[in-house]
Amino acid sequence: MSEHFDTLETRPPPEREEQLFASLPAQIAHAQQASPAYGTILAGVGAAGIRSRAALAKLPVTRKHELFERQQASRPGDPFGGFSTLVRGPAMPRIFASPGPIYEPEGSSRDYWRAGRALFAAGFRSGELVHNSFSYHMTPGAFIMESGAHALGCTVFPAGTGQTEQQLQAIAQLRPLAYMGTPSFLRILVETAAKLRSDIASLRKGLVGGEAFPPSLRDWFGERGLDVYQSYATADLGLIAYETSARQGLVVDEGVILEIVRPGTGEPVPEGEVGEVVVTTLNAGYPLIRFGTGDLSAVLPGTDPTGRTNMRIKGWLGRADQTTKVRGMFVHPGQVADIGRRFPEVLKARLVVSGEMANDVMTFQVEAAEPVAGLEARIGAAVRDVTKLRADVQVLQPGSLPNDGKVIEDARSYR
Repeated sequence: MSEHFDTLETRPPPEREEQLFASLPAQIAHAQQASPAYGTILAGVGAAGIRSRAALAKLPVTRKHELFERQQASRPGDPFGGFSTLVRGPAMPRIFASPGPIYEPEGSSRDYWRAGRALFAAGFRSGELVHNSFSYHMTPGAFIMESGAHALGCTVFPAGTGQTEQQLQAIAQLRPLAYMGTPSFLRILVETAAKLRSDIASLRKGLVGGEAFPPSLRDWFGERGLDVYQSYATADLGLIAYETSARQGLVVDEGVILEIVRPGTGEPVPEGEVGEVVVTTLNAGYPLIRFGTGDLSAVLPGTDPTGRTNMRIKGWLGRADQTTKVRGMFVHPGQVADIGRRFPEVLKARLVVSGEMANDVMTFQVEAAEPVAGLEARIGAAVRDVTKLRADVQVLQPGSLPNDGKVIEDARSYR
């Protein structure tokens, strides 16, 4: 039995990069022509020239709040805000709603969300019965995983959420081998089964998502005979990355181009530095170009010990939107980046807000390789210019600031 979903997973990295960026110009041209939203966002962009990461990094990042705003402005005529290129009918079997609401289209292609790759890496195989506890109500989570399971040849029991005792009864009687759903609900099932003495011993493996999945919980499941892996997917993009048996971060899916950028900007950060996950999908039906997920992660060096050669990320490390209010004024991560860009000496910048409520203190910290006289005063003036607020300025040695993706740190006391 093959250890990999397909040969794409084991391509030499340079070959993958070449093939992805050979496909990208056509995807961008398609988005410009078929998606009214990208016709505006990418107006004037020469699609033929976007053949490298450096070229891609020059395109604007579209964040979820912008997608939501465009959707709001175009309803009810176009619930997708001009981003979808699918036509209702056989080509669009379902429409989903995420909180907002933000509406997402589903295409008709096999394994449209590309979840089969993650399920295969988690040990799911054809002929197995899968208990699916993701929600089947409005949101696409259950359908993302179900379509992947069907692509592998699995049979799915659509359990959905809630009704714990009825779900335990179904598990005891149907004897599924695998679980799909959130890790928290799987724990509820396991603990409740122990209290009620329900037989769920048939469950041996699982793929979870939608929540953080710390190693301690993974080990807790392992002690109870469950081999559980995590996936990283969104309603907008489908599968982004997935865990393998190596348990060393998450391997990026073959159908996306992933970047890590400085929060609030579109600027890629060096390998290993924490930043926002930005994804470009090669899905023609919903061609999201440089879509900001709002999630923090970082690229891991090297390749996965299982032989999969794509980029790896650390997994979910928090949220990138660090906008905060200081003395009645909103301060955004993009403003911090704007200030830093004004000074070639500055390698990295971070705004720390401290003090107590109604007595805010701003400290603008920067790393500089070769501090020059008067730098603190010039940075202080730039802070006032951009934010309309005053801040103390600290110039630090390179490597002094934490690698946690934070551009704005709210250290105030709210007691």
